Amino acid sequence: MASTVPDLREREPAPGAVPTRSAVRNACPQRRLPRMIWSLPPVAALAVVFLYPLFLVVQQSLTPDTGGTSLKPYADVFASSAFREALGTTVWLAVGATVGCLVLGFALALIVAFVPFPGAKAVARFIDVFLSFPSFLITLALLFVYGQVGMANGLWTDVTGAASGPFQFLATPWGVLLAEITYFTPFVMRPLLAAFSQVDTGQLEVAASLGARPARIVRQVILPEALPALAAGGSLVLVLCLNEFGIVLFTGAKGVTTLPTLVYSKAILESDYPGACVVAVVNVLVSVSLYGLYRVVSRRART
Repeated sequence: MASTVPDLREREPAPGAVPTRSAVRNACPQRRLPRMIWSLPPVAALAVVFLYPLFLVVQQSLTPDTGGTSLKPYADVFASSAFREALGTTVWLAVGATVGCLVLGFALALIVAFVPFPGAKAVARFIDVFLSFPSFLITLALLFVYGQVGMANGLWTDVTGAASGPFQFLATPWGVLLAEITYFTPFVMRPLLAAFSQVDTGQLEVAASLGARPARIVRQVILPEALPALAAGGSLVLVLCLNEFGIVLFTGAKGVTTLPTLVYSKAILESDYPGACVVAVVNVLVSVSLYGLYRVVSRRART
C-alpha cells in the first residue's frame, strides 16, 4: 500500500515563480538581523536627550541639601501653601484656556472655512505664520492695548479726564487666561482648517436642500468630522498651557503663581534646587495625567 503521508520536504520553486518572503529570508541569512538592533539607536537617542535629564531632575528631588537620599524635599514642598495655590492655579488656567481655545478656535475656523469673504486664504496663511510667534510677543501686544498705560486706558482718561482707566485685568488671573486663549487659539484652528478642507461640500448642500438649518448642519455633519482635529488641538493646547512660563511672566501678574513660575522662583531666587526639582517632577506628572485624561475623554466622545 502506498504511503499517504504528504511530502513535507522543501521543493524547488517552479521556473518563473515569485519567491516568497520566507524563502528570501532563508536564502539571505546575513540579512536576518534582530529587529531590536534597529530600535537601539532611536531608543538610545531618546534616553540621552530626554530620559537622562529627567532622571537627574528626579534624583535631585530626592537629594536634600543635607545630603543623602530622602523624601524630605517632597514633604517640605507639599506642606507649603504656595505649592498648593500654584498647583490649583496651573490646573484651572490650563483647563480654562483649553476650553476657551476649543470654542473660539472652532467658531473662527468655521468662518474661515465655510463663510466666503475676501481674504479668507490670507487669513488661513496668517494662522500658519502666527504659530511661529513667541508667546511673550502676544502678551506685549495686549499690554500695549489693555495695560495700565495702554491705548484703551489712555483713551478713557483722555475722554473722561479720570486719573486712571478701568482696564486693570491683565495683572490678574483673568488677564493671563485671556493672553493664553489669544495665543493658543491658532493651535486649534490649524488642525481644524485641515479637517474642514476634507469635508465633502456635497453633504452640506444636500443637508441644506433638505431644510436643515446651519446650526444643525454644524452639529450633525461638520462637528463629527472635526472631533479628531479638536482632540489633537485641545491636547496640544492643554500641555502647552500647563507648562507656559512667558505669558505669566510678561503679564506682570504678581499674584498669579503657576508651577513653572514656582520652579523659577525656587531655583533662581531662593536657590532651593531640590524644591525646584520636586515642583518640576509634579509639573511633569500633572501634564502627563491631564493629557492622558483628555485623550480618553476625547476618544470616548468620538465613539
